[in-house]
Amino acid sequence: MARIHLDHNATSPLRTEVRERWLEVATEVQGNPSSLHASGRRARAWIDEARAAVAAALGAREDEIVFTSGGTEANNLALRGVLEAAGPGAGLVTSSLEHASVLAPARALAGCRHPLTVLPATDRGTPELGALAERLAQGPAALVSLAAANNEVGSLTPLGEVVRQLEAGPGPRPLLHTDAVQALGRIPVELARWGVDLASFSAHKLGGPVGVGVLWRRAGVPLAAQMLGGEQEGGHRGGTEDAASIAAAALAIELAVRERAETAARMADLARALWRELVTALPSARLVGPPIEAPDRLPNTLNVLFPESDGRVLVTRLDLEGLEVSAGSACASGSLEPSHVLRAMGYDERSARAALRLSLGRETSREECRQAVDILVEVFARANAT
Repeated sequence: MARIHLDHNATSPLRTEVRERWLEVATEVQGNPSSLHASGRRARAWIDEARAAVAAALGAREDEIVFTSGGTEANNLALRGVLEAAGPGAGLVTSSLEHASVLAPARALAGCRHPLTVLPATDRGTPELGALAERLAQGPAALVSLAAANNEVGSLTPLGEVVRQLEAGPGPRPLLHTDAVQALGRIPVELARWGVDLASFSAHKLGGPVGVGVLWRRAGVPLAAQMLGGEQEGGHRGGTEDAASIAAAALAIELAVRERAETAARMADLARALWRELVTALPSARLVGPPIEAPDRLPNTLNVLFPESDGRVLVTRLDLEGLEVSAGSACASGSLEPSHVLRAMGYDERSARAALRLSLGRETSREECRQAVDILVEVFARANAT
């Protein structure tokens, strides 16, 4: 049975070119990148080339790129690294919509003398910026961390407005970190225009290998290392680098940025058509987040609420029919709790359990979207017949 993968916000299949790059480097490289002999120097050369490619794709300097084990580590390094460098009492502001890899370290830091403010959410799935202005008026914070794009509902944070508030607030301007894992390759990532100081990325959302992430840190931003025991990654992240995976990840990022405009436009067309056909076939379905035509949403993401359903049960039933979707963030898929994102947006517990996330990728086809609707209709028909 051919399977339809509409869960690209969780992960995207490894691209053929990326797999070939990984095999090339893994076959060639025998040395530790920190070793001074020829094999070590060749491994280091691959990493240096990868760093240059990622920096070029992001419009950044090479010494601003820190390779990590993934988006989760990049987020942890940003939050912990900045606040520990700032010292006890340095405050953090984030939102109730953030990924667990931001919220969990934020709460841990709150227990280590770093005051935490969690902003409420709007019903569109964006942080309530009025609450941010109120928080800034109360006194300075060291760091604000807000995702560029929400991984569950696809809403985009107006980072330009966030920066304006930070610059208008009293006292020193807080540093701004953004979790841009879902943004890269789907919307323009323009770090200078965004006005952020740190940004997190992950390769496997783009057809790259699992196990490689990137933290972009603007030059001069103090950052305390969290992985100790080596001076790799400019002293920010100890541990022997995986040259093959880093080279493959860099290629995936380079290709995703180069192809973004065309790919995003095609995914947006597919997502709009998918939603029209889905709501026509199942009129009770409700779209969560910004309207389908709104500009402040990811082009590939639909979060659909099916009243009186259980998203986790639906995921299992759809999987048996060959359709792969999710009931929220993959990192929380084993949780018995309803989506914290939908709860933050004002949905009650029953409604928050009744949503599915359908996320499209570069290779998603029109026919796959049609088949997905047919499978959903069939699964609901069976459920209503019992």
